[in-house]
Amino acid sequence: MTPGASASPTGGTVLLAAPRGYCAGVDRAVDVVEKTLDLYGPPVYVRKEIVHNKYVVETLTRRGAVFVQDTDEVPEGARVVFSAHGVSPQVRAAADARHLATIDATCPLVTKVHREAVRFAKDDYDIILVGHEGHEEVEGTFGEAPSHIQVVGSPDEVADVVVRDPSRVVWISQTTLSVDETRETVDRLRERFPQLIDPPSDDICYATQNRQVSVKTIAPRVDVMIVVGSANSSNSVRLVEVALEAGAGAAHRIDKADELDPAWFVGASTVGLTSGASVPEILVREVIDWLGEHGFPTVEEVRTETETITFALPRNLRSELAAGGLADPRPHAPRRVSSDHTS
Repeated sequence: MTPGASASPTGGTVLLAAPRGYCAGVDRAVDVVEKTLDLYGPPVYVRKEIVHNKYVVETLTRRGAVFVQDTDEVPEGARVVFSAHGVSPQVRAAADARHLATIDATCPLVTKVHREAVRFAKDDYDIILVGHEGHEEVEGTFGEAPSHIQVVGSPDEVADVVVRDPSRVVWISQTTLSVDETRETVDRLRERFPQLIDPPSDDICYATQNRQVSVKTIAPRVDVMIVVGSANSSNSVRLVEVALEAGAGAAHRIDKADELDPAWFVGASTVGLTSGASVPEILVREVIDWLGEHGFPTVEEVRTETETITFALPRNLRSELAAGGLADPRPHAPRRVSSDHTS
């Protein structure tokens, strides 16, 4: 144990957030790649990272997944999986032009936002897409109606918005944003455009909200918050911000346990631990083991919500699995995985 790592003479405590880790959309997307590999064998091409997690991508790569930046890197006529973040109609057209067999792992909640964008554009509204420029999800949604959509990344950007008719403005959002920051952005939009129309249902996904609520609950009680998640995972990065805003003494994002620094825990007695929606539980367990070896042997799970949502595999993949004798008898249930896999 590192000297001074715990302020408690009997050892420190880990408050483990629940829910944490994989959401239904991520579970489905990873399952898509795994089952496609089972059915067809490698290589299986995947446009962009299937989900934003380094460990998951590396694990699937070892199994035979080939991650590419765009469809022109996929051999003509080959099979390609679209990532959980979704793609624009232009990407689909490019895949069709190369005669690629596509399997769409887009999260159904992202698909919902795409449909909202199409519908509002058809009705000739100006659409404000609250999200981060350059994020794959935002690129896909923007591509549904580029002549109608403006991307706003923060409350400070609201002043630059220009619309044709202030009475016909609607907002939609990236699904993985901070709930509080999005609310602030929308409030500022409404100050400028009092007749601003809300999306028919909340665009920020249930899992993102649940993980943020869980962090807000435990953050005031912890000296240090650890968030497991990759740097390009928007929802993981937001969890660090949420923890600090909610009162955590300090907060750090890591990909895996070997990135932990004993100096972070000097003088601490309580550590909070959570993980982003694209993080497999095996990475959290490794952090728990590390903390146990460095003065924090007690783990207390703090549950704020129980998630039961699941998403079925894409229809064309289900049909192909059935034809190949590999159909899951419980297609709407979370996938069964081995202990050393991406669970």
